[in-house]
Amino acid sequence: MTTGVSLFLFLFLFSTQLLSQEIEDTTDALRQFAPKVFIDCFFCDENYIRTEITFVNYVRDPNQADVHVLVTTQRTGGGGEEYTLTFIGQNKAAGLNDTLSFTTKQSDTEDLKRQKLTKSLKIGLTRYVARTPLSEYLNINYQVPAKVEEVIDKWNYWVFQSRINSNFNGEKVSRSVFLSGGLSAKRVTHDWKFDFSLNKSYSENKFDWGDTKILSISRSYNFDAMVVRSISEHWSVGGFTGVSISTFWNVKLSISGSPAVEYNFFPYTESTRRQFRLLYKVTYENVRYEEETIFDKTAEQLLKQSLSFTLDLRQPWGSVSTTLVGSHYFHDFNKKRLTIFTNLNLRIWEGLSLNLFASYSRINDQLSLRKGEAKTEEVLLRRTQLATNYRYWGYIGLSYTFGAIYNNIVNPRFGDSGGGFFPFFK
Repeated sequence: MTTGVSLFLFLFLFSTQLLSQEIEDTTDALRQFAPKVFIDCFFCDENYIRTEITFVNYVRDPNQADVHVLVTTQRTGGGGEEYTLTFIGQNKAAGLNDTLSFTTKQSDTEDLKRQKLTKSLKIGLTRYVARTPLSEYLNINYQVPAKVEEVIDKWNYWVFQSRINSNFNGEKVSRSVFLSGGLSAKRVTHDWKFDFSLNKSYSENKFDWGDTKILSISRSYNFDAMVVRSISEHWSVGGFTGVSISTFWNVKLSISGSPAVEYNFFPYTESTRRQFRLLYKVTYENVRYEEETIFDKTAEQLLKQSLSFTLDLRQPWGSVSTTLVGSHYFHDFNKKRLTIFTNLNLRIWEGLSLNLFASYSRINDQLSLRKGEAKTEEVLLRRTQLATNYRYWGYIGLSYTFGAIYNNIVNPRFGDSGGGFFPFFK
């Protein structure tokens, strides 16, 4: 009897294993026909996407992909984001291109955002899977939506936000505290854009090292406003105004206004993929200084002009964002400044990528510099503006990835890096 039961259990487990292996082999055979997909999105939860969408093969190299999915976003007037998914067919799917978009609300959680993104990815990838043997196993469902009622926006597109932030740290001989808060009001439509903000910050550093005791405090207040009117697919006009107080910049009170005009060489409707904008503005500023400046001024009225060029591209080969700004004062054309900023992410070849962040400024317009020598603590803690004729910062890096091109498997054990969550406790 015991032998019969054992034999039955052995045959049952053996047949189950054969069935499981057969299903696995069939699945693997089918996956060979699945489209190869590269998700080009640095902020997406790719582990979640790979878990929810299992009917494609994910590759790490865009050149190996049949479908290159480029995900871009831009802020909406309500504080949410508009996602644009560009499906670029290549290799086996060459010529099959598509574009989908959806919006999120400011109140949407990260989980809800990734659900909406994954849903759009499923819809967009269906046309590519439909051309493979896997189409036999796809099911399409349609849920009838509830009756849509006309929504009346009682706020008339206005969005308000308040914030308060703090940052503090300390040890035996030092401590630092940073506090900031602000209010903002925005209204964005296709024809108009209004942006008002009020901000205040307080920063304090204290050091106690033997006989050396240092207390350094910095404060700033800012009110900024921007109004923009859409003229056409390429032209916009508007202006800026601001009120500021800053101990760092030696400004007791500054009031400024700047009419401006902008031309975009590409249509604004293509802004998620490419922009090339030229912005010209003239600024009038009435300023009073906390302390006398190196030019023997305690107050003055200033007029300057500035011209900026901004190039933003997000393409399958990578992305680039570059801004070049030049300005000068009318009372002295030698009081001028030229700044260039570049952010470049470039795929050079297969797994080889170049990352570059850099900024450089030629400076000859520091009109608010305090007269006299800066204190040691002000220099070391960067609590006041220091005289200079240039400023730069930068980062450059190369990365190379090689090995298996597929990355369908998700394994969350020990986290993504396997290093724990609090390395600073070591």
